[in-house]
Amino acid sequence: MRIPRCLVAVLVATLFPLLSAAQRPGTEKPQNSIAFERAQHLQHGINTSMWFSQANDYSVQRLQTLTTSDDIALIAKMGFDHCRLSIDGDQLMTWFYTQRDAHQTTGFMTELDRVVKTMLDDHLSVIIDIHPSSQFKAELFQGTGGVGNFVDLWRALAQHFAATDPEHVFFEIMNEPEQQDPYRWQGIQAKVVEAIRQVAPHNTIIASGAHWSGLPDLLVLEPLAENNIIYTFHDYEPFPFTHQGATWANPEVRPERAIPYPSTPENIAPKLDLEPSLAGQYFLDEYGENRWDAARVENSIEFAAKWSALHHAAVYCGEFGVFRDYAPPAARAQWLHDMRVALETNHIGWAMWDYQGGFSVVTKANGTTTPDQDVLTALGLHMP
Repeated sequence: MRIPRCLVAVLVATLFPLLSAAQRPGTEKPQNSIAFERAQHLQHGINTSMWFSQANDYSVQRLQTLTTSDDIALIAKMGFDHCRLSIDGDQLMTWFYTQRDAHQTTGFMTELDRVVKTMLDDHLSVIIDIHPSSQFKAELFQGTGGVGNFVDLWRALAQHFAATDPEHVFFEIMNEPEQQDPYRWQGIQAKVVEAIRQVAPHNTIIASGAHWSGLPDLLVLEPLAENNIIYTFHDYEPFPFTHQGATWANPEVRPERAIPYPSTPENIAPKLDLEPSLAGQYFLDEYGENRWDAARVENSIEFAAKWSALHHAAVYCGEFGVFRDYAPPAARAQWLHDMRVALETNHIGWAMWDYQGGFSVVTKANGTTTPDQDVLTALGLHMP
């Protein structure tokens, strides 16, 4: 049937705004993608670090006492809806060989199972995040042996957790892969996704860009040929503020103390003398000249939302935070607030780094755990 031109014009005028809205972040979810629905369980989370990863001691005694069931219950009471559970790659490989060759498990995996169950019982979603050392990641830089082992590990790990609720248990392929070749990392992730899908067809997978999983890494990433994937990035910008005094980071941030936020050339000028090198002074001066504030933060986060809309892919911020030892508390809370608001404005869920480490939301002393009220307020959460 031939449609009159006047009717076509009416239809276009009526439907075009709706079609355009479907491309904007947060207005419509792409069809046939459960990832957007599952991402609603990852709206305000916390990283549980230095526990099952980034530690020298993985004894059962330490795993049971560093972060307890009371801590997990507190996380839920503060208003977090999920935990990003960092897990050491070498400990997982030990479990993999033990269960494959000796048909036994390890104390590490027994405790991991207990913790995952406790989190789910407290109505917290869980991200199973392989969070390995740089040495572990280096095995993937070249050749096929390390990649094959990593793929086999993920197949076994996904099968191990396949019986858990796929609505609330997520598989994050690797934290900050440190891959210099993004195309190689793209291929590795594709192999891991294929292996996971062989044994766990329903769980949502979390993939990342190469290098340090920063926002620039996300923006050059091509989505994988799979719908049920969320894409993650980490954001610690501006680094001179968020990592001031951090001894493990680049040399420029190590001497910094009481760096202000928001930044201006005027309030940074007195801090330049903290830097013993000209390169360090330039690094800090750039922070002032860039005038970091809420608008600057949101401008940055908008690019993650644009990538999400461009590729019809769900996006999640798996890490952001401020090293608390030398940051002014009010400025720290202000940056956390500005980041949280920018993420939520752009319909991006998040997990702050971290629960009780150097970027923590709680402090522990003399057997007492105390939440930081200013940080919780900045995150839009509440004291229990």
